[in-house]
Amino acid sequence: MLFVAIACLATAGVWLNSASRLRRVVRRAEDESGHSSDVATVARSSYRKDLHAALLYAVLALSSIAAAFVDETWSIRSVALVLIPVVVSVIYGRDFVRDAKLAEGRLGIERRAQEVLSQEDLAPRRWAERLAPGDLPVIAGYEVGRVYQAGTGLMAGDFYDVIHMGPSRVAAVVGDVTGHGIDASITAFQAKYLLRVFLRQYRDPAQAMEELNAQLSALDRGEEMISLCVVVLDAEAATLRYASAGHPPMWLYHNREVQPLAATGPLLMLDPHGAFHSKEIELRSGDLVLLYTDGLSEARSGDALFGEERIASAIRRDPGAHPEDLVNGLLEAAKEFARGPITDDIAILALRCE
Repeated sequence: MLFVAIACLATAGVWLNSASRLRRVVRRAEDESGHSSDVATVARSSYRKDLHAALLYAVLALSSIAAAFVDETWSIRSVALVLIPVVVSVIYGRDFVRDAKLAEGRLGIERRAQEVLSQEDLAPRRWAERLAPGDLPVIAGYEVGRVYQAGTGLMAGDFYDVIHMGPSRVAAVVGDVTGHGIDASITAFQAKYLLRVFLRQYRDPAQAMEELNAQLSALDRGEEMISLCVVVLDAEAATLRYASAGHPPMWLYHNREVQPLAATGPLLMLDPHGAFHSKEIELRSGDLVLLYTDGLSEARSGDALFGEERIASAIRRDPGAHPEDLVNGLLEAAKEFARGPITDDIAILALRCE
């Protein structure tokens, strides 16, 4: 019995130490959140339970000592002391159950809050994957390279797309919505998928742009505007048709020369009645077209810009490079030039006719 008494005393000390710590937590919770707050209530409940356990083990220790050294009458009386924690349990039983339900409810709230936070973190990533997908369709007769880097956040306004429009036809699209955040990202999403519809309906990129401009302008998005370039390559007809709405010049490698493809119309949403036109160039095997957003050309090193000529020079240095190697090389070159974080979004897309 003496061994039992020592064990009970040690256990009572453990619970008493825990109760003492919880008492300090209760005081801090009451000071910071108020006496009736959920945090203070749960802390008090834990404190009472630990204090109750310490009392129970102390009584058991006393009873064991009495059983070992005192006569039978004192042993019976000491065991009767166990009724004290029993009475405490009866008195606070309802409070313990209520506090347990409160703790269960708080756990459910915390779990839901964690799910919301997870969704808030996941949603922009999923959204960005829609605007700038990591996987593009494999289209026979064409090599495709793409790279995307978000600037200050995941909710970006840059987007690109590659659309399979027939056995030998493919459309490449790169766009940039002014501004950042959710509004610009929503507009980019709408523009990307509306353009898919209009390109299949009109086939000519300028006509598709005019319809897209009319539809987006009707939404009245304040000062939002979109720069956009579209290239339609047809290997069978040996043609490249393009249109650009105020976008930085695309670059075309053709006839062993690198030439710019300039804008053929105003920014989208600038004028609901804006006019756009397409231009057509002969397409040959090995020709390459490069599209990008201004985050690339406007990467800064002090007051100096990376510039469009550096982009053209990268194509001239190795015109036979795979488009994937070309776009990744350009992004790395811009990072090295900037010597620091690039705050704007960058989207680069390259296609080569095999």
